[in-house]
Amino acid sequence: MSRFGPDVSISEATFIHPSALIYGKVSLGEGASMWPYSVIRSETREVVIGAYTNIQDFAMIHIGDTTGTYIGSHCSITHHCTIHGCTIGDNCLIGINSTIMDGCVIGDNCIIAGHTFLREGTVIPDNSIVMGTPGKVVRTHNNYAKCRLNAFMYYRNAAAFIKNEHREWASDDCMTAMSAEMEKLRIEQNKLEEGEIATKAISE
Repeated sequence: MSRFGPDVSISEATFIHPSALIYGKVSLGEGASMWPYSVIRSETREVVIGAYTNIQDFAMIHIGDTTGTYIGSHCSITHHCTIHGCTIGDNCLIGINSTIMDGCVIGDNCIIAGHTFLREGTVIPDNSIVMGTPGKVVRTHNNYAKCRLNAFMYYRNAAAFIKNEHREWASDDCMTAMSAEMEKLRIEQNKLEEGEIATKAISE
């Protein structure tokens, strides 16, 4: 990790693949991971990646002309995504080969379907499922548990890869941990949804 420049802060990250490239002012949070041939460049502004977020194989993250790039915690930026000068909330999954352009703002608990293109300045509310070119909200659903589970599995995989163990997801221990995490997240999501309903009822 020491091969990166002085403005790169990744000491709390769990796993950075040797082929990953990071340039400029970049910060990766605790438990974050970068997978083969992923790239982050920030010649101006900054790129901030939240805790336990994974940047998967061949993903490209860059800043915009007037905007930095901010990705929340427990997110999955999947294979071949282009993330360019935008803001992504917590607990989001950005599907394979999606493009998120300058000035976009994606709320918490969102799923962006594979091959989606979000043009400049698009705003996506919390709890959205988005698809298309240009991308549009096709459904509203709290994706908290599903997205957090994906990030959890990548965190376990990253911890295993550090030890040169490349079959974590096939292990019995991992499957047991996944089942326990699913149940915990289901309970958390139910509590969150109950809180949202109560808040809405009070406001009405």
